[in-house]
Amino acid sequence: MIARKHWIALLDTLLGALLVLTLMLTACSKLPKSPLQSRLKTATGKPEPTQPSTIKVDVNDGGPVVLTTSAAEFQVTPGGYVQASLLQNGQKLSLDDPIVGAPADSNFVRVAGKDLYFTLDFQQAQVHEAVGKMGVGKRLEIPARPLGPSGTNLQRVLALEVYDKFPNILLSTVEYKNTGASVVTIEKSVNQRRRLNARLGDTKAQPWQMWSFHGASYDWGKDDVVKPTPTLSQPNAMGEMVKGGYGGGIPVVAFWTRQVGEAVGHVETIPISAAIPAKVGTDGRVNTEIDYAANITLKPGETYSTPRSFVSVFAGDFYEPLRIWSSVLQKEGWELPKPSSEAYNVSWCGWGYEADVTPAQMLGTVPKLKEMGIKWVTLDDRWFDNYGDWNPRADTFPGDSIKKMTDDFHKEGMLAQLWWLPLGAEDGEGKYELHKYAVSKIAQEHPEWLILDKNGKHARMTRGLAVLCPAVPEVRAYYKQLTEKFIRDWGFDGSKLDNIYSVPACYNPAHHHKSPQDSVNAMGDVYKVIFQTTRALKPQSVTQTCPCGTPPSLAWLPFMDQAVTADPVGAVQVRRRIKMYKALLGPESAVYGDHVELSAMTKVGNNWKEHGDDFASTIGAGGVVGTKFVWPDPGPKFKDVNLTAAKEERWKKWIGLYNEKMLSKGEFRDLYVTGYDTPEGYAIAKDGKMYYAFFVSSAEWKGEVDLRGLRPGKYRVTDYGEAKDLGTVDAAANGVAKLAAQFKDYLLLEVSSQP
Repeated sequence: MIARKHWIALLDTLLGALLVLTLMLTACSKLPKSPLQSRLKTATGKPEPTQPSTIKVDVNDGGPVVLTTSAAEFQVTPGGYVQASLLQNGQKLSLDDPIVGAPADSNFVRVAGKDLYFTLDFQQAQVHEAVGKMGVGKRLEIPARPLGPSGTNLQRVLALEVYDKFPNILLSTVEYKNTGASVVTIEKSVNQRRRLNARLGDTKAQPWQMWSFHGASYDWGKDDVVKPTPTLSQPNAMGEMVKGGYGGGIPVVAFWTRQVGEAVGHVETIPISAAIPAKVGTDGRVNTEIDYAANITLKPGETYSTPRSFVSVFAGDFYEPLRIWSSVLQKEGWELPKPSSEAYNVSWCGWGYEADVTPAQMLGTVPKLKEMGIKWVTLDDRWFDNYGDWNPRADTFPGDSIKKMTDDFHKEGMLAQLWWLPLGAEDGEGKYELHKYAVSKIAQEHPEWLILDKNGKHARMTRGLAVLCPAVPEVRAYYKQLTEKFIRDWGFDGSKLDNIYSVPACYNPAHHHKSPQDSVNAMGDVYKVIFQTTRALKPQSVTQTCPCGTPPSLAWLPFMDQAVTADPVGAVQVRRRIKMYKALLGPESAVYGDHVELSAMTKVGNNWKEHGDDFASTIGAGGVVGTKFVWPDPGPKFKDVNLTAAKEERWKKWIGLYNEKMLSKGEFRDLYVTGYDTPEGYAIAKDGKMYYAFFVSSAEWKGEVDLRGLRPGKYRVTDYGEAKDLGTVDAAANGVAKLAAQFKDYLLLEVSSQP
């Protein structure tokens, strides 16, 4: 036995060690940490031993502070502007053009209707090692005091983080603390304010002459990729629902020239409400920033920390910042599922017959579908009685005809997908097109599940529907039951979830939300339930989610097998949206190019006439082919989508070519810059070969095209769209081969190495 005095000595030693540890932890806790840093250190537990960061941080007492990575330099100027520069080929390239002679702070707040800027105290700046899920890096903390007026007792700490494995992006959070004796109300927080000038890289360019990507979902059919004009002004609201039922979006706005690009956004994994407005000022510069409507009152001693924002600098177009953004979110816990193998097969949609399609019409196309090698069929909009209940219409799908139809498709070796719109419910108010809303059974039986607005009335989502609150557990359970009915009981092999954007904020007191934003933040949970339930029942199922006419939402993006170009207005949007999703979801992700008929459209009144046949834009960019033809000829109403003999020949050619090459399963390679490379180019690597696609306007193009991404050597080139041998080319040491070409609309090339 151990003597009592030895027990006492041992206890004293342990208590002493505990006291030292407590003091160390207390001292560390006084350092302001961003939500990101806290998550990095708590979620990973004890980090594995790593090499120290190679990032260099230079702190000058009067500023600037310079953080230098292997690819970029981020400089915090004495005025508070965070300037980003790309380090490439011995050059330092940037679009940042901070204003001189006025406050240039990239981060500030609005208090009592006035913008409050700060003076950075560089002498008190602290540099720390950062270790976590993003690897090793550096964390810089710079305290600041208000620039004015006197008596403002709001102190600020700017925290910046840069990681070795993510050298092109700088993450930041800003903490504001009320150090006074009275309350302070922060109305708005502004982060990452930028002033961009294309002329910095091209003296002949106007300041606004660059290209841009806008991730907001705010209006059907708008281009996501645009070339700014002197009148550019976009609000780019993110997260919350906006007018028309749209909303959500990817919280990234990017700008680029041929030499360099810059992007800003936030990296929270929930769809927080924010805006990233973009506007060309009177001086021609492009202005952007991230706005958070804080509306928070700080009592003495309380703090407010902004969401995590970022600025990234890159070479190329929108693909690169979206790839970086997605990679960061994946490190932060965003899990992107691998698509099922069935997600790459060609799909036919019954929407060619529009709203009153019948089982006979659906099944009547089977002979042609089998001839063409089409495996998927989709039962589209209006097969149901009421939104929210999702029972078959008695006039078009009587009795158990919907289940018999899926059984018949299965007997033919085909798979079937069902269209529906989660969370919407009819409450007897309004209509959508010819469908006048009744009161759905679910709204009658569970009115307490509905989202209420500030006035206590039913809030509205897309199509003017009432909304079931996704933050209510019983609502999520209800959608699990619906999914089981569609997939297990009716036999469908997946879902086409359509018109999916965001939901309104919820003020229903029965839900006991901590914040009205809880409904918006919980939206993704419903799509997670649908996706996981479907996968569990049928591992080779396909769940497709369509934010019609707009970019997707980060809320539900991780919960699907197949993205979709979402009602593109023409072939250009098809190609660019395929590229967008390849950046977000991975270079081998399944991206449905939507109905090929959408690749050419004509505006007729308030509607669009769809008459496209541009399979090349989907195939060449790496998308999954689809169509909505009708057959046999059902009459003049459907003449634009009727499968005539001439169309049938073309459809068979291109669908056969798609099935032969299956480029959608290849690796998308980001080798061409949107807006600056002519012709517009795409590249895919598959089975040891490179595939290239080039596109121009209707005018014939003649010249040399660059075949990039090759190893030095000799290659055989084939025009696989027209089955023509184009001879051989030599790839230089830089991996580029030149090919003389003359074509109209498109050129599709297969390049294989010579033995």
